[in-house]
Amino acid sequence: MSRDEVKNTLLSLIQKEFPLTKKPFEKLAQKLSITEDEVIQILKEEKENSIIRQISPIYDTKKLGYKSSLVSFKIDEKDIQKATQIINSHPGVSHNYERNHDFNIWFTIAIAPDSKLGLDKTVELLAKLTNAKDFIILPTLKLFKIQVKLDTTGNDKKKEKISQKIFKDITLTSKDKEIISKTQYDLPLTSEPFKNIIQELNLDYDEFFNTLQKYKDAGVMRRFAAILNHRKAGFNANAMVVWDIDEKKGEEIGKTAASFSAVSHCYLRPKYQNWPYNLFTMIHGKTKDETNSIIEEIANEIEYKSKMPLYSTKEFKKQRIIYFNNNFYNWEENFS
Repeated sequence: MSRDEVKNTLLSLIQKEFPLTKKPFEKLAQKLSITEDEVIQILKEEKENSIIRQISPIYDTKKLGYKSSLVSFKIDEKDIQKATQIINSHPGVSHNYERNHDFNIWFTIAIAPDSKLGLDKTVELLAKLTNAKDFIILPTLKLFKIQVKLDTTGNDKKKEKISQKIFKDITLTSKDKEIISKTQYDLPLTSEPFKNIIQELNLDYDEFFNTLQKYKDAGVMRRFAAILNHRKAGFNANAMVVWDIDEKKGEEIGKTAASFSAVSHCYLRPKYQNWPYNLFTMIHGKTKDETNSIIEEIANEIEYKSKMPLYSTKEFKKQRIIYFNNNFYNWEENFS
């Protein structure tokens, strides 16, 4: 393989599942028939080029006890800059985009388990602070898929099997929260990247990896993987496509839409009088033509009344939520 082919294969591998072992880069090197140092060097370059955002556990917000929702505001063009600064100041806002619609500001927000305001009142407060003309709260009614995995090799199949996992019950202890708190940050690109973490936690490698596997079995950790910067990786046409479907057929339709590999997120959400769309699919393409082609392929396979692609015109925030800290409490104290 050429160096570019090695790089793209490596990026594909670490998006699916990062090896949870003492020397993970050595394991990746063995799969690619190169050296550990070469793997680390490629990843360092991809970090410097902002292709890789972060390598870390991807925790499930709701499984950690946080409430979350997609939210959209109608904001006057002249107020957008100030409004997005206010929205972004909330530590539970992980994504915030401008999209091509009257409902022009779209963000996801999570609320801590001990929040005094709660989700609805927090959104109402943000709407007041930002002078939003209208807003909609769109919680998840049914999750069909959430897995951002960009096809860096061009070899991924158009369809993939989607299965509903059955998770084990778990009650998070204070030790679990400490482990989650310390592991949620970007992994260092060193030969033994977990060494400092296990020393801080006073665990050995087997205990540590078994604990992470326990979180995965319980759905607390969706996976340990790399997240790429879509645009930097060449995926410049990313559309949130919303569909008006019959909710009674939502299960069947949602599973079909989610089976497309280019779909990273697929949810059933509520309809409102001012918002008739209830199926949400996030689709990633390198060009608008490619994305539109995928949208039409999905449209040919599902039953729907209407659809609308909402392309992101500006990214205001995209970062991981930092769990189990005082930022949520401090924000409420400062703004409420």
